[in-house]
Amino acid sequence: MTLRTTATPADLAPRRPASARPRRATGLAVCVLAVVVAVVCSLAFGSRVVGWSDVVAGVLHPDDTIAQAAVASRVPRTLLGLLVGAALGLAGSVMQGLTRNPLADPALLGVSSGASLFVVLGMAWVGLATLTQYVWAAFLGAALASLLVYAIGSMGREGATPLKLALAGAATSAALLSAVSMVLLTRTDVLDTFRFWQVGSIGRASYAEIGQIVPFLVVGTVLAVGCARGMDAIALGDEVATGLGQRVGLVRGVGALATVLLCGASVAIAGPIGFVGLVVPHLARAFTGPSHRWLLPYAAALGSALLLAADVVGRVVARPQEVEVGIVTAVLGAPVFIAIIRRQKVREL
Repeated sequence: MTLRTTATPADLAPRRPASARPRRATGLAVCVLAVVVAVVCSLAFGSRVVGWSDVVAGVLHPDDTIAQAAVASRVPRTLLGLLVGAALGLAGSVMQGLTRNPLADPALLGVSSGASLFVVLGMAWVGLATLTQYVWAAFLGAALASLLVYAIGSMGREGATPLKLALAGAATSAALLSAVSMVLLTRTDVLDTFRFWQVGSIGRASYAEIGQIVPFLVVGTVLAVGCARGMDAIALGDEVATGLGQRVGLVRGVGALATVLLCGASVAIAGPIGFVGLVVPHLARAFTGPSHRWLLPYAAALGSALLLAADVVGRVVARPQEVEVGIVTAVLGAPVFIAIIRRQKVREL
């Protein structure tokens, strides 16, 4: 007979019923079904609405009819929506887990703003013009913005508390966006290029560009999943996590790198798309609870479904024109953001 002398996060977490795992698996299957429905709608709806039979035929035989050619032209856009939505959902979940802040989001904590500023600086002063160049500029901006927010939020006796990180992120994001505006005012020649990218869009996707960001998204996803157990421990507090054998600094460092890769690649190819990383983790936790091993796959699936659904809405409401997906996610996400703030205020009282 052996005695276990160390505890794990699962030992200290509240016990769930034995049926929780089947419910989570069933919920994940429902999320995957939602992704499939969103994919079909993304292929079917646009300036030309095609029949359901043409959706399958358009993927298999894209050049037979005009409708099937329209479906084929939407495949890269749909694929990009899947990848960017999943990346933002994962990034938001990791940021909220590492900071223990329910309002953490790539846009709210300045990560997207930092990536945007460095892309704009690259356009204006270095002459960046390709996605490959945008990606590296976005990575550098996202990393530096993350370090700046954490440094500001760590000042003081209490260290990096969730509230201080949120305030530091909001202030940093505002400052970086002001810098973006200042650059554009002095270099109006890059304004036309930037203004379409700034609002967030997946409408100009191509297989070649998607192929360039996939390796970064894969590495970021692997790193995020690898931090799942560590984030479960950090949710109990840094001291408890250290007592459970977790290397808190390493977990935060790997998680931050995952966030930079996921956000940087997404911002470089689609522009800064807000609210997906904020809303999706809260939707996922309604089904999974706090366990990041379940939360991350849920967030990836729900992020893909939400972004594709927002893109479809943008194409339908302004037909034959379209509303960029970044605008639609902002309109849909703002009420949810207000509801989250009100709920957190009630919990604090």
